[in-house]
Amino acid sequence: MTPTEISETYFTAWEAGDFDTMSTLLAPDVDFVGTLGTARGAEECLQGLKRMGQMLERIEVHARVATDTDVITWFDLYVPGAPATPTANWSHVEDGRITRIRVTFDPRSILTTLT
Repeated sequence: MTPTEISETYFTAWEAGDFDTMSTLLAPDVDFVGTLGTARGAEECLQGLKRMGQMLERIEVHARVATDTDVITWFDLYVPGAPATPTANWSHVEDGRITRIRVTFDPRSILTTLT
């Protein structure tokens, strides 16, 4: 798969709660840094994505820009009780797997739903 196809599959699987598929997309030593946490390694990354997935209502992708190794996805993250949260996700792909993920968004509206 191309980096774009890997990114599309990643987001489709995450929204569907298909963590078996997601696990095939992550390198064993994937490194995740996001607004709400960090993770090292595929298992720790999957655990964080599962926790976020528990409150995930849906994802609406607006744009995806890719090179041979990098993909930036701009999307709205929807969680119950909060307005759409504009989010940027950068993924680096090597040998058909995601090795680095960086995510940024303003978490204030999401955090108010957790209290």
